[in-house]
Amino acid sequence: MAKGVWSIIPALLLAACGAEVPADQAAETGSDTNAADMATVPVMGPERNILAFGNSLFAGYGVDKSDSYPAKLQAALRARGLNAQVANAGISGDTSAAGLQRLKFTLDAQDEKPDLFILELGGNDLLRGISPEQTKANLAAMLDELKARGIPALIMGMRAPPNYGPEYQAQFDALYADLAKQYGAALIPFWLESIYQDPTLFQSDRIHPTEEGIEELVAATVEQVAGALPAEGN
Repeated sequence: MAKGVWSIIPALLLAACGAEVPADQAAETGSDTNAADMATVPVMGPERNILAFGNSLFAGYGVDKSDSYPAKLQAALRARGLNAQVANAGISGDTSAAGLQRLKFTLDAQDEKPDLFILELGGNDLLRGISPEQTKANLAAMLDELKARGIPALIMGMRAPPNYGPEYQAQFDALYADLAKQYGAALIPFWLESIYQDPTLFQSDRIHPTEEGIEELVAATVEQVAGALPAEGN
């Protein structure tokens, strides 16, 4: 990978550790998509509830609520005819340990059991130098809870930059695929793949995606999210 490309990555990994958004805004449990717009989109089948659980990359730092990844994802899924409702449970600053602490409460607060849980955590662990073993253990504990509740998971993977050293990088990069295989979860190996080389798709802090960046992320991942939804009736 080009050296210039990796100059962006450490900033990206600050995404949930930058200026924090209020928890009551960052942890919205309902979709922010404009209802009037969605009313014009034909959808079919029963409602499919998706819980997007992560850090500020899901919370939508620096953009309108309607432009967050979960909101844009809902719109994209509905445009494909899926009767999707995506709840935004992203909180700026979350590490895997923080996510584990709030997981049960968040799941219990849902009106319906999610048909799919999107897990997007680990970048802040990397930023803080937390061992990949600990990150993996925290994520595994979350996946254990999801498995016990019969909730399918889609893991959004991250990557470590080379300056962390080859051993750390190899351990961190492998943990997402290892967990996906162990728990039978769907996986997007590096969910920022489509934008991380283009600084114009990030806000001035070079940390958080712009509205256009979020749209690119949704376009690049919506089919995988749709494919991770279990068949109706399962």
